[in-house]
Amino acid sequence: MFGNTNTTNKPWGTIEENGVGKFNDFTDRALEELKSMGVTHIWYTRVPHHCVISDYTQYGISNDDPDVVKGRAGSPYAVKDYYNVNPDLAADPAKRLEEFEALIKRTHKHGMKVIIDIVPNHVARNYQSISKPEGLVDFGENDDTSAEYKRDNNFYYIPGKAFKVPESLGGYKPLGGEEHPLADGKFKENPAKWTGNGARKAQPHFYDWYETIKVNYGVRPDGSYDFETLPEGFDKKNYETHYPGLFIKK
Repeated sequence: MFGNTNTTNKPWGTIEENGVGKFNDFTDRALEELKSMGVTHIWYTRVPHHCVISDYTQYGISNDDPDVVKGRAGSPYAVKDYYNVNPDLAADPAKRLEEFEALIKRTHKHGMKVIIDIVPNHVARNYQSISKPEGLVDFGENDDTSAEYKRDNNFYYIPGKAFKVPESLGGYKPLGGEEHPLADGKFKENPAKWTGNGARKAQPHFYDWYETIKVNYGVRPDGSYDFETLPEGFDKKNYETHYPGLFIKK
C-alpha cells in the first residue's frame, strides 16, 4: 500500500515484519503532487473494517479466527464492521475513523474527490459492529434461525447443521501453519449460514467465499422475489424517471 517503504515481503509476515501503509502517509505534499499530475479522484480501497489477523483487543475489537480469514491481512470483502475502518491502516487504531475522515478532508482540500468501495452483498462470518449507531442491532441478531429463509431475516440459514471449516487444498494452512489460539480447524456457527457466493452447504468448498456470509435482500431460495419489481422496460428509462421528486426543474 502507498507509504509502506518496508521491502521485506515475508510470506505470512506480520505488520511488524512487512509493514503497511497508513492513512496518514497521504500527506499534503503527496496529495499536491498527485493533483499536479492531473489526478481528479483517488480511490481509497480496503477501507471498511474487515477481518484481520492482528490483535486489537485493547481497543475493544475482538480477535478474528484464522480459520475463516483468508491470509493475515484478510479479505476486504469480509467486512466486520460497516460503521468503522480498517485498524491496520491507522497510526493510532483508537482514532482510525478520525484519521480516515482527516484524509478525506485533505484530499478535498487539494481539489480531488474520494472514491471508496463497499461490499453490500455479504459480510464476514465474524461480523461484529462495535461502532453502530445507538439503537441499532447487529446483522442477524433478531433473525429466526429455524428457517432457511424469511423475508425479514438478514441471512440465509441451514437449519439443523453447524458450520464446518472447508477442507484445505494444496497444503494450505492458516497463517502458514503458525500456532494461533484460534487456529484449530473450527469456527462456531450454528446453524450454518449460506456462504457469500451463494454456497448452501454447512461445509462450503475451499474455493467458495467461505470467510463470508450472504446477505438476504428478499430473494427467496428459488430465485423469486419477496418484493415488487419494476415494470417491464423500466430499465430503459432515464435517471429522472427512477428518482421522481429528486430533480426539480427551475
